[in-house]
Amino acid sequence: MPPPPRRTRSDARQNREHLLEVAAQVFAEQELDAAPAVIAKRAGVGVGTLYRHFPTREALIDAAYRRQLTLVCEKAAELLPGRTAAEAMHAWMEHFVAYATAKYGMAQALNAVIASGTDPYADSRALLSEAVGTLLTAGAEDGSLRTDLTSDDVLLFMSGIAQSAGQAGSPEQSARLVGLLLDALIRR
Repeated sequence: MPPPPRRTRSDARQNREHLLEVAAQVFAEQELDAAPAVIAKRAGVGVGTLYRHFPTREALIDAAYRRQLTLVCEKAAELLPGRTAAEAMHAWMEHFVAYATAKYGMAQALNAVIASGTDPYADSRALLSEAVGTLLTAGAEDGSLRTDLTSDDVLLFMSGIAQSAGQAGSPEQSARLVGLLLDALIRR
């Protein structure tokens, strides 16, 4: 009988998550010019540790992107306790814009992942729809959000805001656009 699988130590898991956070930041800043040694140094780990977890640059980019996606999706449920769904939606939309803006900064790096045969976006739409759906359902229950919109409607609007913010927009403009969208989502 094979031995049971080893559980990842909590410090190793924290190091891996920190490494992915730093990698996402560096790839957003430097795209494909980001050297693995720079990422490892900023994360406070050795380059061997980086390659032990992520044998290729593409694997690191993919994992960093997927972690950012997971964090923004998990944030929807985390924001609900102690807030109305409308307040949680507003906070989540700000997180989404930050996530999407970083994703646009990583575009060249993510294209390299796609060229290698991996689709980092394969689950994105479903995960984001579920996150928005959580907020819309809570809004229907507490009466703070309209009930005639779908997750896809909200994501389409949010993608447009994020795309403009990632290209030529300013943080102030993004905040105004998020505010306008939230006004449209609130039940009157």
